Amino acid sequence: MPLSLRYDYAKLGLEVKGKSQECNARKEEAALNHSNSDDPQKNEISKRRHFSFRLNGFFFFTFVVFTVLIVRLAILQFVEGPTMKDAELRLSYKDNPIAPMRGTIYDASGKSRIAYSTSTQSLYFNMDKNYSTDENREEALKMAKKLEEIFKTYGDPNEEQLTAKEIEERMDLTARKNYSWTPRLIKTGLSNKEIAYFLENKPEFKAFEVVEDSVRNYDEDNVAVQLVGYLNKFSGARNNLDYYKDLYDRRKELPEEMRYLETEGVGADGLELMYQEQLRGKNGSKKVPVNVAGRSIGQVEVTKPERGNDLYLTIHKSVQEKTEQAIMDHLQKLRTSSNSLEYAPNARSGYAVAMEVDTGKVVAMASMPDYDPNVWKNGSISSADYKESSLFITNGAIREAPAPYQDDKERSKHPGSLVYLGSTMKPLSVLIGLQEKLFGLHETYFDQGYAEFGRKGYETKVWNSSRKYNGYIDAAEALRVSSNAFMVDMIGKRLYSRPDINGVEVWDKYMEQFGLGVLTGSGLPREIEGKKDYLVEAETNNAQSALVYSSFGQLGKYTTLQLAQFAATLASHGKRMKPQFVDKIVDANGNVVQDYKPEVLNEIHFDDAYWDLVERGMSKVTAHGFDGFPYNFTRKTGTSQQSVAGKLVENGVFIAYAPSENPKLAVAVVVPEGGYGSFSAAPIARQIFDAYDEAVGLTGTPRKPANDQASTTEE
Repeated sequence: MPLSLRYDYAKLGLEVKGKSQECNARKEEAALNHSNSDDPQKNEISKRRHFSFRLNGFFFFTFVVFTVLIVRLAILQFVEGPTMKDAELRLSYKDNPIAPMRGTIYDASGKSRIAYSTSTQSLYFNMDKNYSTDENREEALKMAKKLEEIFKTYGDPNEEQLTAKEIEERMDLTARKNYSWTPRLIKTGLSNKEIAYFLENKPEFKAFEVVEDSVRNYDEDNVAVQLVGYLNKFSGARNNLDYYKDLYDRRKELPEEMRYLETEGVGADGLELMYQEQLRGKNGSKKVPVNVAGRSIGQVEVTKPERGNDLYLTIHKSVQEKTEQAIMDHLQKLRTSSNSLEYAPNARSGYAVAMEVDTGKVVAMASMPDYDPNVWKNGSISSADYKESSLFITNGAIREAPAPYQDDKERSKHPGSLVYLGSTMKPLSVLIGLQEKLFGLHETYFDQGYAEFGRKGYETKVWNSSRKYNGYIDAAEALRVSSNAFMVDMIGKRLYSRPDINGVEVWDKYMEQFGLGVLTGSGLPREIEGKKDYLVEAETNNAQSALVYSSFGQLGKYTTLQLAQFAATLASHGKRMKPQFVDKIVDANGNVVQDYKPEVLNEIHFDDAYWDLVERGMSKVTAHGFDGFPYNFTRKTGTSQQSVAGKLVENGVFIAYAPSENPKLAVAVVVPEGGYGSFSAAPIARQIFDAYDEAVGLTGTPRKPANDQASTTEE
């Protein structure tokens, strides 16, 4: 056999032998590891191997867990630590904003406070326990009864005291109205005896604290009460006024100092509402430390609120008071007069506005009768006070106020404050007639006592007052004698007959330019635009009747403020001024934050000859009560007729401005059911002019009181 072949067989034999040995080794190992092996030594070795494997696995898992924990702790301490610290502080303190002290409202002189806030002491209740449990609730009810006795014993004997039930409601033990940490107002205006009692027995009243608070007060003389307005609680105001509803809906977007408190008093009408943001100021803060359960613990931290700004009005207290008194005195005279031309048994209300011609400043605005606004001093009103005051709360000088009759049926039989202008419209009617070339400056008209309009055979007659025959008259004389016939034939009918224009649209344009049928621009809340009844007449009947009745003042109902603005626009020969009620706003340090300048809303241009004609006629109009008046004055009386509950009533209206050469003051007066304006409204206007002359001066210098003599000349 060759050598190489023997070598290959030998190599193959060795490989077979090696595989055989490897197989035997595996069999031995398997036998060694077999659980049923009877060899104790082998079993021990196997157990040690398994234990060592599990122990190593445990230590590895523990290492991983501790590594994760250490990394997480490092992140908490160095990365998330500051954020969590802030969160901890927020959780341990609850911020309760403190309403600021409201700014003061002064009259034009700066000497009289028309509305002001005073500090008072109030009792608050803190929820320091969980009062949902029977035991704690019983304790709170006992405390309410005890407070009732304390208030009766030490409270002001002239004031009605809280009952235990009312105290329980204010404690709000179920947190239905407030958060658990929010202090509850129990009583404001604590007497000195009440304060002393609570301070002396403080350990007994751990859940209660006496806190300095503010109360809104109004001038005891009741100065311009409807203009100034009143306060209401924010919780109620946000349900009734869109302005506060919006603030409530956006409360989370507002900074803390601007967020309103539910129990805070806020402006609900008049200037209190119009200048709410200026008067209010900014919140303070009371930080209350609380535990995990939300109960107050520890010392309270207080940040003082920022006081609101002060308003200095254009209203002069002396002029305002004399205006109000003049209205009430003259109403009494009208109801009891023996003069048949003056006698007006249903004259129960009156409205007046006095406005500076060149500045637009309103120096007096009266809506009479008025009421005592201090019924609102705590931001709410009792049902008894509201029933007594409800008819007088509305400012009848800027919107419709009801006739002052408590009985609903009787009230419906009488006009409110919104009346037709009557003959006070005629100066503007003449200006329109001249401007639209309806007649000439020197054109005359034969006044037979009436005018007719309508289809032939179906004419309607419009009579002059008392069916007075005037003969040949021009436009100036038509104003002096207050000719309805002239206005109808020369203006109303001719404007309707113009083929090139829409007469009603032209009339409406002039009305708005003089501030009639549009807002005056004053910004006063709830002011109305008046009622353009001529538009209704044109739509439901015809344009001719609309223009005919409008020409002598029977189809437009406007407010007294609109009437005063109209008179001032006549006085300035076409400049319609924005009515101003605030002269300046001053902060708590006496710095002027804002002052107000005269603002012209629009200007109407007429030929000087037209103005001269109109003023010549107005200067000759009879106005009772102006005997001895030391100035030339321009005026127009009006007696508007109005159908109420199927009955025709007559309202007294009057406008005037003085001095005629350089007009300083325009006055408008309305007396519903006052009869002739010359008798019912003009005497009131005279006293307003005198009051202004004494306080300010119609020539720029205050003058001594003028003799107040009443004229007995008939119109």
